[in-house]
Amino acid sequence: MSLSVRSKPYIIPEYSLTGDLLAYLRCGLQYRYQNKGTLPPSMPIELWFGDFIHGVMEEAYLKWKEEDWKDFPWDWETQIRVVELEIYKRMESRGLQPPVNMFCPFPEESEYQGLCPDNNHPHKLLASVRAEASINTWGPHLYPLVDDHEVRLKGIRDMPNYQNGISRSNYYGVTGIIDVLSSVKIDEASDKNLIIKYLHQNPAFLEKIENLKSDTYEIIVDYKGMKRPAVASDYWKHHHWQVQTYAWLRSLQPDSNPVILGILFYIYELSLIKDDFKELQKDVQTNSTDIMPNDKDRDLILNWKSKNKTPTLSETFRHLRSIRMMPIDDDSTENSLNEFDNVVEDIENSIINEVQGQVIQDSWKTNPDKRTCDACDYKTFCKSSASTRKLTVP
Repeated sequence: MSLSVRSKPYIIPEYSLTGDLLAYLRCGLQYRYQNKGTLPPSMPIELWFGDFIHGVMEEAYLKWKEEDWKDFPWDWETQIRVVELEIYKRMESRGLQPPVNMFCPFPEESEYQGLCPDNNHPHKLLASVRAEASINTWGPHLYPLVDDHEVRLKGIRDMPNYQNGISRSNYYGVTGIIDVLSSVKIDEASDKNLIIKYLHQNPAFLEKIENLKSDTYEIIVDYKGMKRPAVASDYWKHHHWQVQTYAWLRSLQPDSNPVILGILFYIYELSLIKDDFKELQKDVQTNSTDIMPNDKDRDLILNWKSKNKTPTLSETFRHLRSIRMMPIDDDSTENSLNEFDNVVEDIENSIINEVQGQVIQDSWKTNPDKRTCDACDYKTFCKSSASTRKLTVP
């Protein structure tokens, strides 16, 4: 009597646009340890704040919609703080702790100081400052336009360069989460809506509307826990790919309408700290940003010294820096999908190399960048680290 051999499990690898593809593009080796090795970073500033601001904006939308919190601006202590603590608790349950000096976790005055300046809790630390700015800046204009929130997208593509018996699968999955604005909500919006104003000033949007065969369309929205990148940077290009890929994923859903535009909100632009302001100053000095300041803001930026406090830039300039609109077109979408295919191929090849016995550092690419490397936990043994920080005893 012969016994049958159980076949190998058929698994389709799944990649999220931010958690996998963009993380790999930042640094492949860091991605390997954090995502594949499940080693959480010790200084997860952008990672933690990215999840935090997504959660805050979505929970605030639900409060606005279901609990009739329609009047803006919201009070930080009685309204926004409620939202913040809810998201903090959710993230804490997943093992995600805020970086030092980023968020006060105490709901009220306590005998415990924790990592806060004193025990007179709650403190409005940096994450709270940015959450308040995000909700009160974009909430009044964005929430009335939202037709569907936290839409989970999922698609499948052929595995690039599939090799039978070597590749893990002949397909791979792509996932993402977005908010969707509908043409109906946009048509009903007030003329005082800031997003509507920027849309009507956008030539690509007006051209798309004019050439549409119907009045029904969609705009997709996502948030970025970072400042606006320079136009020549990899981040600028990668975010464009991300939005185009989101549009493709949305088009696969049976209830979708044509997606004509994508919007990213760069949250840090509403409240810049010194490191962000240094980058902004450099972008303005080198003319490497698409949103340049007017005379007054320009003087404030160029004359600023790092030993001084960051100046308050004009509201209009901060709004323009915070919002990025990208038209969706077939050529850009196809190019973006091909670029992500290339990234998936790189990841899969790295996994195959490691499975076949190659050491981790030789299997995964690195992308040396001082800011990324300074915050990386693996710089002590990484052969390509660009960090110049000296190790200190805690």
